[in-house]
Amino acid sequence: MLTIDRYLLRQFLWLFCIFVCSFTGLYIIADSVNNFEELSSFAEENGGLLRVILVYYGARSLAFFDQVSAILVLITALFTIAAFRRHNEMTALMAAGIRKARIVRPVIMVGIAFCLFATINREFIIPSMIDKLSYNAQDLSADHQRKVTPRYDNETRVFIMAEGAILREKRLVRPTFHMPIGPLQRYGTQFSAATASHLPADGQRPTGFLLDGVAEADDLRGKPSLTIGDKPVVITPRDAAWLEHDQCFVATGVDIERLTGGTHWRQYASVFQLIGGLRNASNDYGSDVRVEIHSRIVRPLLDVTLLFLGIPLVLTRESRNMLLAVGNCVVLVALFLVVVMATEYLGSHLSLSPALAAWCPLMIFVPISAMTAQPLLE
Repeated sequence: MLTIDRYLLRQFLWLFCIFVCSFTGLYIIADSVNNFEELSSFAEENGGLLRVILVYYGARSLAFFDQVSAILVLITALFTIAAFRRHNEMTALMAAGIRKARIVRPVIMVGIAFCLFATINREFIIPSMIDKLSYNAQDLSADHQRKVTPRYDNETRVFIMAEGAILREKRLVRPTFHMPIGPLQRYGTQFSAATASHLPADGQRPTGFLLDGVAEADDLRGKPSLTIGDKPVVITPRDAAWLEHDQCFVATGVDIERLTGGTHWRQYASVFQLIGGLRNASNDYGSDVRVEIHSRIVRPLLDVTLLFLGIPLVLTRESRNMLLAVGNCVVLVALFLVVVMATEYLGSHLSLSPALAAWCPLMIFVPISAMTAQPLLE
């Protein structure tokens, strides 16, 4: 059986590579055709079109793989087993007294291994590339501005607005920071600037926006920073040597993506980053982030469940027809995705609790997969 195991593993890996390259290639071609003008314009000043496509789609290929990995594993497993049955190789092994479960065991094991790799990719590799994934092809242009939705910092009550945002550079254009009534209005009701760059926390500097070309620079010269309690909110050049005379720094947990209404942070962040985001007092994240956290925990189990739902489709007597197996697979995946998306939608709109919305598909499909797989794998 070790020879048969190696044979099935080679078939699975070969088919999986073909499917991954084919699906990823189709995604890159379709997306690059739609964004060819932006990519070619950016390529003129950045080393050519091929280099830009490799850099731009390198991280996006991993994100695309994360979205389709469970489906690719299922399709590969079905094609591997269906081809094995079609040539009567499984019939010969079963005639020798070998059970179906033992024959397909290497396919199941390598499928689970790829589901685990997808989890590693989702929680460790993709989050490290979140800066590259946060902008699209239109944002490659240096003068492309996204519309900014004004927001309050829920912790300091500072109201942030701007004419636009250059997402790739994490920079606001002509921002205005309105100060709430209280100690923060000591130097005026607002601070305006030519630009504001979002900077992460570094040493003693908190997360926030570095304002360049501050209109109120003369009013801030030589004055101490504005604080709420012991926490600095508006840092002035007098208290920070790294600030120029026409700069100031506004500490806030509100980032560029929240101001532009993007969802990339939620989509590409790890579970630990999502949990940290919920603890950010500056932002008021809704139930959708809570659903996302539970969904990330459940996702590996759902991927494996989908695999066990699909394998019995090609182990029935009627499954020798490859087209029939593919059709059954399409129906199964569509039903599975509809249930998952429906429960997540209900959880995001508080019709279900976030935990129940994420775990509900597992509670539905695990008993079904157990019932369908048991008689076929005996």
